[in-house]
Amino acid sequence: MNREEAFEILKKYVKSDSLIKHALAVEAGMIGYGGLLKEDVEKWSITGLIHDIDYEMYPNEHPYKGQEILKSEGFDEDIIYAVKGHADYTETDRVSSLDKGLYAVDELASFIVACVLVRPSRSFDDLEVKSVKKKIKDKAFAKGVDRDLIKKSAEEFDMDLTIHIENMIGFLKNREKELKEMGYSLIE
Repeated sequence: MNREEAFEILKKYVKSDSLIKHALAVEAGMIGYGGLLKEDVEKWSITGLIHDIDYEMYPNEHPYKGQEILKSEGFDEDIIYAVKGHADYTETDRVSSLDKGLYAVDELASFIVACVLVRPSRSFDDLEVKSVKKKIKDKAFAKGVDRDLIKKSAEEFDMDLTIHIENMIGFLKNREKELKEMGYSLIE
């Protein structure tokens, strides 16, 4: 399976524009880390893209229903395992770098996009790590984001939080330009 096929499958199950944008943001982080860690970038891309495939249709059964969907659609077992493991409540051990990468990227990708959305420029270009760290401390900002999970997942991924934020800003900035050429955006 390639990325284009995975994206078509995602669109069968996800109609929400905001959830598609979230999938694309997580994919951006996974592409970045896949390349940085010299992993299979397409596999990492696909994993980020489809990690919430069941969330819109089956929010109370996420990610368990997603495992069924992914299996029926022919996704690799390691991708299915990583998807299950990105939710703490499944009590799934995150073993591979793919598992840990998805866990580390998911929450932070959403948080960084939220940081961009409140900036006057609405751009990743002038977003700085210190601004993101300041927003992490601001409990009134993006209340639904679990700050402890952001910190825990970075540690589990063996990544300093400051470096992780810096990497993710760069990955999202790079991907935003590509996505606009394809008719998508993370922030519009």
